[in-house]
Amino acid sequence: MPAATMPVADCHNDLLLGVLHQRERGLTDPFGDFWLPQLRAGGVVLQVLPVFTEEQHVGEGALRRSLQVLEEARRLADVHAADVVICERGDQIRPAIQSGRIALVLALEGCEPVGHSLELLDTFHRLGVRIASMTWNRRTMMADGVGEQDAGGRLTSLGLEAVAEMERLGMLVDVSHLSETGFWHLASVATKAFVASHSSCRALQPHPRNLTDDQIRAVGNSGGFVAINGFGPFLSDAATVDSFLAHVRHAVSLVGAERVALGLDFMRDLVDAVDPVLGGALVDPDELPWVAGLERPADLAALAARLEDALGPEAGRRVCADTVIDTLADHVPSALR
Repeated sequence: MPAATMPVADCHNDLLLGVLHQRERGLTDPFGDFWLPQLRAGGVVLQVLPVFTEEQHVGEGALRRSLQVLEEARRLADVHAADVVICERGDQIRPAIQSGRIALVLALEGCEPVGHSLELLDTFHRLGVRIASMTWNRRTMMADGVGEQDAGGRLTSLGLEAVAEMERLGMLVDVSHLSETGFWHLASVATKAFVASHSSCRALQPHPRNLTDDQIRAVGNSGGFVAINGFGPFLSDAATVDSFLAHVRHAVSLVGAERVALGLDFMRDLVDAVDPVLGGALVDPDELPWVAGLERPADLAALAARLEDALGPEAGRRVCADTVIDTLADHVPSALR
């Protein structure tokens, strides 16, 4: 395993869900035993931790489950305070990294826990959430995800109010998983930067989860960033690390390295931790479309070296970490604006 030589910021890793499932099955410290060593080996200095609502918790159970996941984040941050710290302000991130700790940023992947109660956005902000997407692939009361593309949905009235409320709170709006129609509706009303935390380029792979060139430019023009996803089907029909690098280069050619980042969406180990069915009972995890060299956080050290070679030291460092750190510093305020 190559030694980490370049700092990395990863905008999407569902490890909180993995940690919660592992602890529910009796493991005492799965974060310390597995995830933390992986992050360290990969050179991760900033990790965005999304709170995802699993299908069985959609509805009124979403709020309860999201609070459990957020409490898991606080617990692991308390237990491993020497190694990680949850950052609630943009100006906390660089000092955390300089102290040798990994900066953790909390996010909502879909607003199912908010439901129709917009005031809960304020609650989640008080709990430390600083990035939020209105939907996953499914429909919420705010918007349609990419799984509802045929419905042609724009943002709902509640969704429009949610954008304004997130901007008031200083919470970055995340467009990954949002339907294309919803994306353009959001882009037309947003007054502040928005981001795509884990999306790749549709020009290279025509997957509905990927963004068109015009969408990538819109994100960049807002002052946000597009973080490239490392899941195989989003990259090519037979994806490799070179496929991932091609998506990074394409996005950089459109908006510059200062608007491109990494959102790997590692799921190889998550499948084993979260879903015992996918974990071997019915499906062999080894037959799922993982990308060799993009399976877990420790792989980020070698990826960073490849990015530095492909883009040059300055642009490589921006994509690997500085884009995200600078954007959060600029757009996650120290107090409500």
